[in-house]
Amino acid sequence: MDVKIQSVKFDADKKLVDFIEKKMTKLERFVERAVAAEVILKVDKNHDEGNKVATIRMLVPGEELVAERRSKTFEESVDEAIDALKKQLEKYKEKLTK
Repeated sequence: MDVKIQSVKFDADKKLVDFIEKKMTKLERFVERAVAAEVILKVDKNHDEGNKVATIRMLVPGEELVAERRSKTFEESVDEAIDALKKQLEKYKEKLTK
């Protein structure tokens, strides 16, 4: 699966990029035919619930799965977005087997 990481208006450090790539590799186990994924990181102005936003778009045959989460760190946002994607992938697989 081709994973693109995009950081909006800042440069993501190597440690963060490695963290995201490692997590996305683990996500590949849940779906065999994932085509591509895009991770978009941005800093939001809303500081109440956290200002680090991670949006993950994953292309699977016939569908585009999207999860967006915000928290106080990018790592936490990415973790939460991947958890949401796992749930979407389970529903996607159930739909395929019916």
